[in-house]
Amino acid sequence: MAAVTAAQPRASKTESYVDNKRKEDIRQANINAARSVADAVRTSLGPKGMDKMISTANGEVIITNDGATILNKMEVLQPAAKMLVELSKSQDAAAGDGTTTVVVIAGAILKQCLSLLSHGIHPTVISDSLHKASTKAVDVLTAMAVPLELSDRESLIKSASTSLNSKVVSQYSTLLAPLAVDSVLSVVDPEKPDMVDLRDIKIVKKLGGTVDDTQLVKGLVFDKKASHAAGGPTRMENAKIAVIQFQISPPKTDIEQSIVVSDYTQMDRILKEERNYILGMIKKIKATGCNVLLIQKSILRDAVTDLSLHYLAKAKIMVIKDVERDDIEFITKTLNCLPIANIEHFRAEKLGYADLVEEVSLGDAKIVKVTGIKDMGRTTTVLVRGSNQLVIDEAERSLHDALCVVRCLVSKRFLIAGGGAPEIELSRQLGAWSKVLHGMEGYCVRSFAEALEVIPYTLAENAGLNPIAIVTELRNRHAQGEINAGINVRKGQITNILEENVVQPLLVSTSAITLATECVRMILKIDDIVNVR
Repeated sequence: MAAVTAAQPRASKTESYVDNKRKEDIRQANINAARSVADAVRTSLGPKGMDKMISTANGEVIITNDGATILNKMEVLQPAAKMLVELSKSQDAAAGDGTTTVVVIAGAILKQCLSLLSHGIHPTVISDSLHKASTKAVDVLTAMAVPLELSDRESLIKSASTSLNSKVVSQYSTLLAPLAVDSVLSVVDPEKPDMVDLRDIKIVKKLGGTVDDTQLVKGLVFDKKASHAAGGPTRMENAKIAVIQFQISPPKTDIEQSIVVSDYTQMDRILKEERNYILGMIKKIKATGCNVLLIQKSILRDAVTDLSLHYLAKAKIMVIKDVERDDIEFITKTLNCLPIANIEHFRAEKLGYADLVEEVSLGDAKIVKVTGIKDMGRTTTVLVRGSNQLVIDEAERSLHDALCVVRCLVSKRFLIAGGGAPEIELSRQLGAWSKVLHGMEGYCVRSFAEALEVIPYTLAENAGLNPIAIVTELRNRHAQGEINAGINVRKGQITNILEENVVQPLLVSTSAITLATECVRMILKIDDIVNVR
């Protein structure tokens, strides 16, 4: 009996039983939710990718191919899936392009992680190995990259075209790519050559015409007509332009107070005072030689009244009213002038100068163009046209991606091949490296390398080619040392992608891999979801 009692293990002081089932379920649910988001945008990857039609709750319809826009408009409820939406936003902020790529890569790495977890590898081991693999991947990409000079306009246009080729407006890439390059190069500050602020490029959308009518304007464009109320001028040469933030209208009483007028003579006196008040303001404006007024939108009272417009027209001053408050900074930077907040501060040195301010008809609508600006700031305006609002919005999004691509090349001047070439090369080199590593790390790195093959596979799949045959052939060509061999979706075969002018900035690829890995590591480390009400 004594022997039996001795055989029984003593109860340990600490709790030895741990329920891992729930943690595994949570991890699996998170990974599956994130993968379903990745699968939703996967079909829109590449030049032959499909477009998505998004219908919002208020009845607005958006047709787009841009990963960031698609995910932004999705109502994602699961917390881990929301991380993929944030991931595409981070890629949009860091590089501007490759928003679909980054989500697809993250989805593929998560799929590999599921199989690693099912083999009993600990999430922390997987996470650390992924970090090592992504650092190694960035080194491999940097070694593959081709340096670029900003004076090489052709290469810049090639990379902007590659970005535009996967968009709805791809047929206009020959027009939009040079336009994006010229607009970014015109706002680069020689004192800070690595920095481009895209807020210095204003995109004005105007319905009518086709995307072919899109143009770069060296100056300002206002999406509104000049005030015609009292027959004021609509064209002004040698313009002296003032940006005003006060109202040219009679002052009002405070909200609580009211004035009681008992007879007509008092009424006349009030009207006379109003006239004198407005006339006094207009005389001060005219005295500085100002002949074009840009008036900021006012919420307190009318910025201009019919009476003030009448006197301004008599003084031969052109008026553009309802200028948005957000645009004031851009306008003053472009015109190299100062905004005037009070009539007492209205002085000639605060004015901007331009050769011509004129109202131009575009089909039914009218716009105001300011050209020939003296001492113009480093800004530029792009006037986007299109036959309907859906096309214009998509053209603007595509142009934004192209501008971001050129901005990436300005900040990090290296080009890399497109068409799935860098991903296959990474997969090959990381696969070889995984054989050198010991233990679990080697397994995890090999899975990471396999996950990267999702990009060429998806490119081939979306182009209607046989993905298995294409990816196998691509591996073979890379094994023979052709590091720039990629999928040419137009010809449906594998060619040297650099010679086909399919190039992208190094920054787009490196940030896609580092951000995707970071996101996956975060999802892997989560083992419970706590809802706080």
